[in-house]
Amino acid sequence: MTIHIFGIRHHGPGCARSLRHTLHSLNPDILLVEGPPDGDSMLPLITHPQMQPPVALLVYRPDQPQQAVYYPFAVFSPEWQGIEYALTQGIPVRFMDLPLVHQLAEGAGGAEGAEGAEGAGGAEGAEGAGGAGGAEGAGGAGEDEIHDDPLGYLARIAGYSDGERWWEQLVEHRQESKDVFEAILEAMTALRQEIPARDDPREAQREAYMRKLIRAAQNEGFQRIAVVCGAWHAPALVDMPSAKADHALLKGLAKTKVETTWIPWTYGRLAFKSGYGAGIESPGWYSHLWDCYQDGGAEGAEGAEGAEGAEGAGGAEGDDSILSQGGFSHIRVRQESAIAIRWLIKVARLLRQEDLDASSAHIIEAVRLAESLAALRDRAMPGLPEFNEATQTVLCFGSDVPMGLIQEQLIVGERLGEIPDETPMVPLQQDLQQHIKRLRLPANATEKQYELDLRKTNDLARSHLLHRLDLLGIPWGIRRSTKGKGTFKEGWRVQWHPEFAVKLIEAGIWGTTIDTAATAYARNQAQQAQGLPSLTQLIEKVLLANLPDTLAEVMHRLQTEATLNRDVAQLMEALPPLAQVLRYGNVRQTDTRMIISVVDGLVTRICLGLPLACASLDDQAARHIDQLIQQVNHGISILNNPEYKQSWQQVLWQLTDQSNLHGLVSGRSCRLLLDSGVFSGNEASRRLEFALSQASEPPQAAAWMEGFLQGSGLLLLHDYTLWQIIDDWIIQLPGETFTGILPLLRRTFATFSVAERRQIGERVKQGISVQTTGIGEEELDCDRANAVLPIVAQLLGVK
Repeated sequence: MTIHIFGIRHHGPGCARSLRHTLHSLNPDILLVEGPPDGDSMLPLITHPQMQPPVALLVYRPDQPQQAVYYPFAVFSPEWQGIEYALTQGIPVRFMDLPLVHQLAEGAGGAEGAEGAEGAGGAEGAEGAGGAGGAEGAGGAGEDEIHDDPLGYLARIAGYSDGERWWEQLVEHRQESKDVFEAILEAMTALRQEIPARDDPREAQREAYMRKLIRAAQNEGFQRIAVVCGAWHAPALVDMPSAKADHALLKGLAKTKVETTWIPWTYGRLAFKSGYGAGIESPGWYSHLWDCYQDGGAEGAEGAEGAEGAEGAGGAEGDDSILSQGGFSHIRVRQESAIAIRWLIKVARLLRQEDLDASSAHIIEAVRLAESLAALRDRAMPGLPEFNEATQTVLCFGSDVPMGLIQEQLIVGERLGEIPDETPMVPLQQDLQQHIKRLRLPANATEKQYELDLRKTNDLARSHLLHRLDLLGIPWGIRRSTKGKGTFKEGWRVQWHPEFAVKLIEAGIWGTTIDTAATAYARNQAQQAQGLPSLTQLIEKVLLANLPDTLAEVMHRLQTEATLNRDVAQLMEALPPLAQVLRYGNVRQTDTRMIISVVDGLVTRICLGLPLACASLDDQAARHIDQLIQQVNHGISILNNPEYKQSWQQVLWQLTDQSNLHGLVSGRSCRLLLDSGVFSGNEASRRLEFALSQASEPPQAAAWMEGFLQGSGLLLLHDYTLWQIIDDWIIQLPGETFTGILPLLRRTFATFSVAERRQIGERVKQGISVQTTGIGEEELDCDRANAVLPIVAQLLGVK
């Protein structure tokens, strides 16, 4: 009876290849893999034809779905390759980490939740990227740092900047798999002997449970036991203490109920920068290495890149074309060159896709430069740093801007995995999958833009689905603006994130379908809503999501709240969302008749209460009321109701005549009446001249001008009378007064566009005034004007 311990790094193509070769040679009769035993029932799905990594094993508490842990796997993960080998060979395979029925019972992982879930085996440095803290010297590393990042510690001793580069050169690029695991075990054993054990009960319990399952396999009579675990744990599984000591560590652990399933994962979520404890820096690059290892290298050099090539950069020229132009076709090259050629083909294809120059000569030169850099650094083959330097120098012409694109789409990548239809799912997940297939709305990891035409049945159903998911807290789609003024168009940015799977499980408490869950959740929100604005926003969401069964209940709450509410500011906040609903309701084929009566009451009460609410405002309160006035004005304008417009314009007129009104509100009211045509230009000029008269305090006058002009300088540019009034007022201000109100003036003019400010500045520089800009009859050239009239008449269609 023999036990073979394979200490691995959780995501590494070289380590995965070495493990696969070693298992073929060893031919064990059972395989134990570090991972949650709670997921043993999910293992057979790994060999299902529909299973396409990257995927993650999700373990969660059904009573508290937010307490969940992900265990991600890529095709180049050693655990994945080991499990796949065992299943295809008919060898028993089991997970052997401390079950999550114990870890989640005590809240382990719950605080981090779905976002901070650790990979298969946790966040230990030996199992993660191994690159944290690479800038510090090895001699200054503390015990905690070494525990968290043992590979980084060994890398710095060896003279590397971080553990990622060290592990890649020593393991991932290794051509022979023989003795690699013995070397890893020897290094980790020496490291653990030199470093005092950390007081970490959870780590001790995990290693005790691993040893417990190894002993169980021995007792079952297995003769060749293969154990795959994180490199840091390997020494603890070689020299096993007594079973009694491990039993004492595991005695009395709390338990809870957990559920397990598979969910699609992405390369972006495998990256260390995503916060994943066992992450790596370059999932896309590692996927490329794995594909080259699988192809044997030479075949890839002849251009047979297949699907992997298409996935990276999508569709410029094929590999055969580039290779033949570069002189690589029909030549069998060594594997190192094949890896370089195939990688730089992907880079060139991506750059060509962005209309950047990437010729075959550039590829050849970049390959040579990368190999020369590796030789200078005494490395067996180029690594990612060498390829990046060669790419930036040759293909990017020294610029680091295209490197950002290469980093995002190739080095990291956003490949999204797939899971079989037979995978256990909560009913809400199953219902979403049916919607996705029926509406032809695929869940992709890359962002896709949609412009939905709400007059079409399928697009309207897509809109309802995205709004319902957003209501449930699953922002699969984000609204974006669309070109044109048509109310039937709706823009979306749609991108699927793996954590949405947990949010779906959490939303499962509201119902078994998206429709029933959104309805129940909206009803609950209506009952819990505090304040009128939150209710009106909820109504907008309910109507956009097409939840008619909820609308009556929400409307009843809204009517009750609107009747009892005397806060004019809240009434004003509530109106714009309802105006949006009434405007788009008919396009979305929803019944909005119940809302009209509420809007009638809101408009009436706003118009009656606004003058009193605007009395004696300080600067902060005036700015808030000013924003609300603009929002209500916009809401009433889109409703296009003559009675609403008349009532609103009357109250604005009343505000302009109100004596104790803040200048900002008074100026804003005057501007809105001017824009709507109620005030003529002469009337606006008269009121501006009165507001800027010497009888008005300069701060009050500056605030009035801010309200009148804020947001647009076109009025000032085209109305010379207003220009002259403001010019005269500024000229007559005493120096100290001008200095005091200058910040107010600067704030007003800062809201103008750059072009408007430039024109205003040029006019001031030239000293142009009303007298010099006005055009009299004596300056008009009638002959030239008459020559243009026929063309103007033809353009206007006038005889």
